[in-house]
Amino acid sequence: MDGTPARLSIVVPCYNEEAVLEETVRELTEVMNRLIHDGKVSPQSIILFVDDGSVDKTWAIIEQKTLDNPYVQGLKLSRNFGHQSALIAGLETTGEFSDCVISIDADLQDDVAAIDEFIDKYHEGCDIVYGVRDKRDTDTFFKKNTALAFYGLMRKMGVNLVPNHADYRLMSRRALHELMKYQEENIFLRGIVPLLGFKSAKVYYNRKERFAGESKYPLKKMLGFAIDGITSFSVVPIKLVTSLGFVFVLIGGFIGMYALAVWLLNHTISGWTSLILSIWVIGGMQLIAIGVIGEYIGKIFKETKNRPRYTIEWDTITEDKKVKGQVNR
Repeated sequence: MDGTPARLSIVVPCYNEEAVLEETVRELTEVMNRLIHDGKVSPQSIILFVDDGSVDKTWAIIEQKTLDNPYVQGLKLSRNFGHQSALIAGLETTGEFSDCVISIDADLQDDVAAIDEFIDKYHEGCDIVYGVRDKRDTDTFFKKNTALAFYGLMRKMGVNLVPNHADYRLMSRRALHELMKYQEENIFLRGIVPLLGFKSAKVYYNRKERFAGESKYPLKKMLGFAIDGITSFSVVPIKLVTSLGFVFVLIGGFIGMYALAVWLLNHTISGWTSLILSIWVIGGMQLIAIGVIGEYIGKIFKETKNRPRYTIEWDTITEDKKVKGQVNR
């Protein structure tokens, strides 16, 4: 790397964030001013807000900020494609002309002060820097323990996740270039990024309460996100269903031998209860098995269509902003 300051892009996915957007712009602008003043990043660095089909005033605020703020640029998707697709849209857009890209959510729960350390780690030669929560004090008991259980389950299934890391990370241009080779429809960035294998580091920070607005990840979405993560990276659930099938067949064999023994000893009794329980248990397992297999078949169905992950309706990035940086890594 030469002495030219790195050109940084900060990608911020947004969905109905009008309540917090003004403060988000203010805090990220302060960070950018400080980094440029210290000579850590280029004055050509930008903050890209990706509007994921918001139905409030999010895009109107972004458009206004592009006129008032030299760093702010906007990318508007044609509809709501989901957080991961919006994030990918921002990464793909900025990856061609940035030396490094930092992704962060708009809700200001991730500590923006950690960005300074992200950049320091980048200058030390790291291509990927993970923002990792030091504590989970702001989470409810349920959310904290289910999150820890999810990370533990993924590790047991052989998925190399970084515990307590969401999508707050820095990636160099070459890391982004490799990431874009992964073209699956149901992309799970937290699992894919560690697969890249470049030199990485962790920056620990304490997560704050949401500045304003409501969480965009209620329980239903969190469960769906967890299922996507598991089924995108592991076939263990199908293997588990197969194993359970063998177990129930074995149990059935023992029950059959027990019934035969009772009949030979003339101790036959009414078996209504055991029969009904068996029907419900086996029936339930069959439905679960069909559901697990259906998840995988559904993913195959989506992948074979090869549809685009997002559609850009409008962007405010001018051609001079798209000139590639001079730092090569």
